[in-house]
Amino acid sequence: MKIVFMGTPAFAVPILTALEGAGHDVAAVFTQPDKPNGRKMKLVYSPVKKQALSHGITVFQPESLRKGEDAEKSLAVLQELQPDCIVVAAYGQILPKCILELPEYGCINVHASLLPKYRGAAPIQHCLLNGEQESGVTIMQMAEGLDTGDMLLQKRIPVGEDETADELHDRLAALGAELTLQALDGLAAGTITPVPQEEAQSCYASMIRKNMSALDFTKTAAELHRIICGLTGFTMLEGKRLKVCRSHVCPGTGNAPIGTVTDPETFTVQCGEGTLLTFREVQLEGSKRMPVDAFLRGKRLEKGIQLG
Repeated sequence: MKIVFMGTPAFAVPILTALEGAGHDVAAVFTQPDKPNGRKMKLVYSPVKKQALSHGITVFQPESLRKGEDAEKSLAVLQELQPDCIVVAAYGQILPKCILELPEYGCINVHASLLPKYRGAAPIQHCLLNGEQESGVTIMQMAEGLDTGDMLLQKRIPVGEDETADELHDRLAALGAELTLQALDGLAAGTITPVPQEEAQSCYASMIRKNMSALDFTKTAAELHRIICGLTGFTMLEGKRLKVCRSHVCPGTGNAPIGTVTDPETFTVQCGEGTLLTFREVQLEGSKRMPVDAFLRGKRLEKGIQLG
């Protein structure tokens, strides 16, 4: 098929790569405009733009597809290209009706959740924050609503007990690439039957806010572990910010004061309701991210030291 691909972050790169590898004609890529980054505010390409340019694919970066001069130019480009299908993966813009109806096979979206659950911007993080035991990818026919279109394909995978958002992200991106190719084959062969989403089962995965990562040790170890897996948590250690990148819920219980280190040899912390949480990977302000055993070789902790 002749494909126009729309995507921006790292999640979308394996999907673009798979389209090329399967022999589809990727006529153009649409991605978000370059954004300034760092102290010097240097413009940075999106991961999808980097991938597209390295493969000689023409890249378009409109500010909006819905209004203004950019929208008019983008529509004209798409009308000239006449793609058979537009494949969208974490693009970051809502497509107007005139674009949704342009390709013969419409526009399909690769969404990192089991729709209708976790529509919206941060499905992977919210899946882990809520302690879901499974996740997956849904390929849907795009409609005018936010992630509301009919489902074409869906595949479930289990979520690991200590799996982080980065790990789940990579597994879902690979699964998304696989399902995208299956969906395109099915559309071309006429063997896919779209299935409407059950609105009563829907929920929304809102954008992540910085304060959601703060670790409040009055919560249970399981609650804090979900924050660490989904977002990377943070607390304070001797006046410095400590990021907690990995953790594990201990099977035992304790009765030390909330937020204190009960075992300095393993960096185990007292949490709410008598529960205990062991940190497994951390990053202290001004230092590198490292496994806890390496951290403890350079930073001696005293039993009973208070976090937060």
